[in-house]
Amino acid sequence: MTDILQRILARKAEELAERSARLPLKELCARVADMPDTRGFAAAIEAKIAAGDVAVIAEVKKASPSKGVIRAEFDPVAIARSYELGGAACLSVLTDKDFFQGSEDFLRQARAACSLPVLRKDFVIDPYQVYEARAIGADCILLIVAALGDADLLELSLLAAELDLDVLCEVHDAEELERAQAVPVPLIGVNNRNLRTFETSLEITLEMQQLMEYDRILVAESGIHSPQDVARLREAGINAFLVGEAFMRAADPGQELKRLFDTH
Repeated sequence: MTDILQRILARKAEELAERSARLPLKELCARVADMPDTRGFAAAIEAKIAAGDVAVIAEVKKASPSKGVIRAEFDPVAIARSYELGGAACLSVLTDKDFFQGSEDFLRQARAACSLPVLRKDFVIDPYQVYEARAIGADCILLIVAALGDADLLELSLLAAELDLDVLCEVHDAEELERAQAVPVPLIGVNNRNLRTFETSLEITLEMQQLMEYDRILVAESGIHSPQDVARLREAGINAFLVGEAFMRAADPGQELKRLFDTH
């Protein structure tokens, strides 16, 4: 299979040039200056865990490169409300258009429909996108270690902190985890899906947990489809999860969240 991540990043660089030509960075910065406070993404996850509950980041996702369209009847407002009723700690909204059929408008709509903090799920490679995330109302950004060098990883995470955005730093192996733990972010997502082949295995999260520093929160991402998957990870002491496809394929995503995680 072709390296999907490299294709996405190449397109992202082109998209960045197009966007910054339409809206120069100076104008984008001016928009950010007027934004209200963020909702506290990491704090919402920490609060759930401190209360003895599972912290679920519930994803609003229409499609993916590996699965195509996942949810044809796609209403970000209804999905966000359903997730909030289902007990989600936070939302994750795909904004990548070309590979995931996402949109910034989906993020705006979902966030306006509920009180949950929202992650902008995209492929961030440049400071422009951090300002952009803040301007569209995100509370957190995703930084994928496989997509960034160490200097960029640090620069983007520090800029996010300046703009009052939390960071979910995503890793897939021990080398990436070591690099992520050199950056001052509390949330480290372990993607059970290999972004180069799109194959998944829960073993990756369990392996990475053994190497995780005590002051970080591990978020298990991808490949979580059954209460048995959840039970296996929770027994290992993992209390934060990012789930998309399993919810998106259900008639009522919030009810599926309750069923999968036994939230009440």
